[in-house]
Amino acid sequence: MEKEEAAGCTSFFQLGEDTRPLDNWLIEHEDDGPLVFHRVNSKEIIYQTRKKKAKMIGKYVMGDILGEGSYGKVKEMLDSETLCRRAVKILKKKKLRKIPNGEQNVQMEILLLKRLNHRNVIKLVDVLYNEEKQKMYMVMEYCVSVLQQMLENLPDKKFPISQAHGYFCQLLDGLEYLHSQGIIHKDIKPGNLLLTTCRTLKISDLGVAEALDRFAKDDICYTSQGSPAFQPPEIAIGLESFSGFKVDVWSSGVTLYNFTTGKYPFEGDNIYKLFENIGKGEFEVPKDLDPLLQDLLMGMLRKDPAERFTLKLIREHDWVKKKYSDSEEYSSVLPCVNEDEFCSMTVLPYLQDLHYPLGDEEDSDSQEFITEHDLQAMRRQDVLPHRNSQNDSRTRRHFKSLGSLASNRLTFCRQS
Repeated sequence: MEKEEAAGCTSFFQLGEDTRPLDNWLIEHEDDGPLVFHRVNSKEIIYQTRKKKAKMIGKYVMGDILGEGSYGKVKEMLDSETLCRRAVKILKKKKLRKIPNGEQNVQMEILLLKRLNHRNVIKLVDVLYNEEKQKMYMVMEYCVSVLQQMLENLPDKKFPISQAHGYFCQLLDGLEYLHSQGIIHKDIKPGNLLLTTCRTLKISDLGVAEALDRFAKDDICYTSQGSPAFQPPEIAIGLESFSGFKVDVWSSGVTLYNFTTGKYPFEGDNIYKLFENIGKGEFEVPKDLDPLLQDLLMGMLRKDPAERFTLKLIREHDWVKKKYSDSEEYSSVLPCVNEDEFCSMTVLPYLQDLHYPLGDEEDSDSQEFITEHDLQAMRRQDVLPHRNSQNDSRTRRHFKSLGSLASNRLTFCRQS
């Protein structure tokens, strides 16, 4: 009986060369008894690289994924008319409806970005809509890195002081411009600060920002949706109204603290404990920091908003005006995609398919095959990122299995 089952198994695994659909094969062999699944060595599981098919959205050629957020994916793209690299945020209306204030936040971000023009604020280049697929495409400047990711890749999770100083001064420039336009960002943090190849900092993600009324007498705000670790005491303790400008000053202070220490001034096991600690306003500044920097951090993170530094005071502070030499230590830019030090264009394979498509015979000759064993070896050698849900998702998009069996179609099966 076992030999008969084994014979049935062998014929099944030889199906790869058969042109008949798998369903037909199962129907024809339904009287052969239960299928037996033998343990398969990782060297026997074969994947085939997916062919990169060109996709155009308007005048833009789509590239690979740069990152993923709660609102959607961000991909690289190329303007076919100007040949400028761009980044596009792809938003699905169905997904936005599941996020509190999702659609309103996106519409607000688009309205604000359209009226802004500053070298330290991300520029919105174009907005495209696909009504049939219920998708929105926000085309923006291309940046190679996120400061949060750069920090996570550094040994001490912090920047050299000269580098932190440079980024902070650029953050001040962008923030002063936003405030001059009556815009409160409300979510300043390293994860919303991007970097170009020229080391120009860009403030991004204005989804929770608020535009003050042009005739408003003050900067009072009533709502906040920012990241908990960067919220000031007045929000942590639940005040109904607060100064919007001072909220941005506080979150910029937490950001500078993170830049220079690799830590956060306030922490907690959960959001309730975190807000309790923030509400107390008690924190320590490492004594090994420059005394001028210590003074600046203490001024920006004062519990009372009325006593907290303004952007004007920060700009005139001695640490901000301090000059650092370009020759001082400077950590390299770490790109977002596959840590590619050359920031290679992911659009190139799609351009090749668009302008020089391969014939069927050429295509089959150029296909790359790889086994599960090879993938595991590449992970051990750090050629591929180690396993986690996001990395596995990217790997599966790049490699596809040559065959699979839908187990729910079988009434009975067992592993030998």
